[in-house]
Amino acid sequence: MKFIQQPRHLENELIKLVPLNENDFDELYSVASDKLIWEQHPNKLRYQKEVFQNFFEGAIQSKGAFFVRDAKTNEPIGSSRFYDYNENEKSVLIGYTFIGRKFWGNGYNKALKKLMMDYAFQHVDTIYFHIGAFNIRSQKAIEKIGATKIDEFEVEYYGEDSKLNYIYQIKK
Repeated sequence: MKFIQQPRHLENELIKLVPLNENDFDELYSVASDKLIWEQHPNKLRYQKEVFQNFFEGAIQSKGAFFVRDAKTNEPIGSSRFYDYNENEKSVLIGYTFIGRKFWGNGYNKALKKLMMDYAFQHVDTIYFHIGAFNIRSQKAIEKIGATKIDEFEVEYYGEDSKLNYIYQIKK
């Protein structure tokens, strides 16, 4: 079975992942425009429309991005994506995740990561996560689901300057 970066069938009791498309910009930006979401993120200005536009274009081009929605109400929650799939190393990255503050602390991030990891582990042995060095909230969240910090490096986000990130991994 081949790993598909943007499968159409990922859903659980809390969320569903819908492949992101160009028509989703305004609705997704309605979540991303909250300045506090980006408070600890390496790109603190991503709440600004023109900065988010750059992020969104990178998400579309990745062909692995999802619009995360509430499974019951279809309300927009945020976004995440698979990227840098490596068939030889049997690995993939999960990241570029953001979730609206309304959904923080309610199990949505954990449900999102579990859904993506359960799918990915059908195809890979290792999942990596890049998390900003100063994004303590995301570091703690990823550690809660079993990820281990293994390295640090500079990441160049699509159309942005490079920023220090930590590399986390979870093995199958």
